[in-house]
Amino acid sequence: MGSDYSASPKTKPLCGCTEYAHDDVQRVIREQHLTSISKVMHFMNWKTPDGCHVCRPALNYYLLCAWPGEFQDDSQSRYINERVHANIQRDGTFSVVPRVWGGVTSPQELRTIAEVADKFKVPTVKFTGGQRIDLLGVKKQDLPAIWGELNKAGLVSGHAYGKALRTVKTCVGTDWCRFGTQDSTGMGIKLEKVTWRSWMPHKVKMAVSGCPRNCSEATIKDFGVVAVESGWELHVGGNGGMKVRVTDLLCKVETQEEVLEYCGAFLQLYREQAHYLERTAPWIERVGLAYVQKRIVEDADSRKALYERFLESQQYVQKDPWAQRATEGVDQHEFTLLKEIGAPKQQSHELEAEVA
Repeated sequence: MGSDYSASPKTKPLCGCTEYAHDDVQRVIREQHLTSISKVMHFMNWKTPDGCHVCRPALNYYLLCAWPGEFQDDSQSRYINERVHANIQRDGTFSVVPRVWGGVTSPQELRTIAEVADKFKVPTVKFTGGQRIDLLGVKKQDLPAIWGELNKAGLVSGHAYGKALRTVKTCVGTDWCRFGTQDSTGMGIKLEKVTWRSWMPHKVKMAVSGCPRNCSEATIKDFGVVAVESGWELHVGGNGGMKVRVTDLLCKVETQEEVLEYCGAFLQLYREQAHYLERTAPWIERVGLAYVQKRIVEDADSRKALYERFLESQQYVQKDPWAQRATEGVDQHEFTLLKEIGAPKQQSHELEAEVA
């Protein structure tokens, strides 16, 4: 094959436990119908029997995405935030963010949040950039009780801690704004209802703006929708983080049903092909907008198949993890560990790092 031949992969390995790259692992999991982390490691000759903190979360996600109806989620292969469904803070306490569908709440929900904050002496209550309310400084052992109180009012996990859909930001649109051209609030709520609890390679944020004035900042979101007189503009691959990236225009559609279909297809293509911990922005830069448009805009059969796979995967995950832990006692060991071993409060954050 000449002097340029190399038996080793030219792409970067997933981690030090294997010589194979992300794409190789994803392909083998699908082709060989592997449904557990141990089977992947055995089939691909993993160097380290139990893997490491890099490969185990990635394998857990790839298996979950490839075989949603067969694979059992391995909680011990998730980071501490996803294990306890709350964001760990610098002092070892946690933040709790209820989901607020499309940024729309009610007096009863607000009263419940206020009562929970009083009852559990939550030190800080803050509005987030995603139109939600963050309860900061919650003790780990209090999490199931707080979730139970929030669940009584119909509030569920906002997944502000996960590699998942975070929030769908909206403006008031035609409901109230004199510049609105479409029902952006209703569209945002529909999008969030369809996509919530979907696990992703990285966090995903969405937004719907009711007119080109773009008050919801849809053009720096992973998937953004901008209302125009003739329907909706769909934008993809935005990022408002350390490296700001403006979205690319995917296409224009006319109906809300089309927005849902194109969104689900885009998310599923991203879920299936992006590398773990790769945001939509670098993913699109890597594969190219033309490829995404070819799979979603130009090929109707491909788009519909992707959307169907996304909806199928949602059937297995759209359950509120807060309710499961508050009422069913799922993963109870995560919330009793500190108490059982008698860790002093000032050392709790160090213990969390060790446990994670």
